[in-house]
Amino acid sequence: MDKYIELKNKFEANKDDENAKAMAKYMRNQFTFYGLPTPKRKAVYKDFLKAEKSKKVIDWDFLDKCYEDEYREFQYLVYDYLIAMKQYVTFDDMPKIKNYILEKSWWDTIDFLCKVIGDVGLRDDRIKGLMVKWSEDENLWVRRTAIEHQLCLKDKTDTELLEKIITNCFGSNEFFINKAIGWALREYSKTDPAWVRGFIEKHEKEMDSLSIREASKYI
Repeated sequence: MDKYIELKNKFEANKDDENAKAMAKYMRNQFTFYGLPTPKRKAVYKDFLKAEKSKKVIDWDFLDKCYEDEYREFQYLVYDYLIAMKQYVTFDDMPKIKNYILEKSWWDTIDFLCKVIGDVGLRDDRIKGLMVKWSEDENLWVRRTAIEHQLCLKDKTDTELLEKIITNCFGSNEFFINKAIGWALREYSKTDPAWVRGFIEKHEKEMDSLSIREASKYI
């Protein structure tokens, strides 16, 4: 049986209509859900991902099918798949990931897809220039991805790159941009609070109050 169909059947068999309504409401009714909470959803395809990892090749046609599906759990499957297979994602795959960023865009998928890009960035310096370019993109979700792509890299964070990307995004009225700036800085403050404190002091007049509030949480 086609693996996409097989997984769809499993999702259907585990759907929870009441929870689906609650999940859709939380996402402002932009997406349709099966109603599977994260642990149950991941259990559905745990063995599948294990089998895919053994192949050491990303099946982009399969991922495209998943992203086209109307149910949001399939988009979640895509990012879980890519995170599981991140060592096989390359710089040449960035256009494919950007397509996912631009399609059915919302924070719930963006904030995970950026992790895949961050991992590639540790292996390929070309990601730096691409993320600077993305930080100037007209699409807010592409810009948010650039801001967040170094989240959780801790001492591996390129602070010069982080500063360049963030300053490129100053002046935005978009909540999701200003929140992302604050989040990126707040996360890095766990590693180097002095650097973040200095960044805020340097750029305070240019920063949105939301960004400053979020960035300052732990310092």
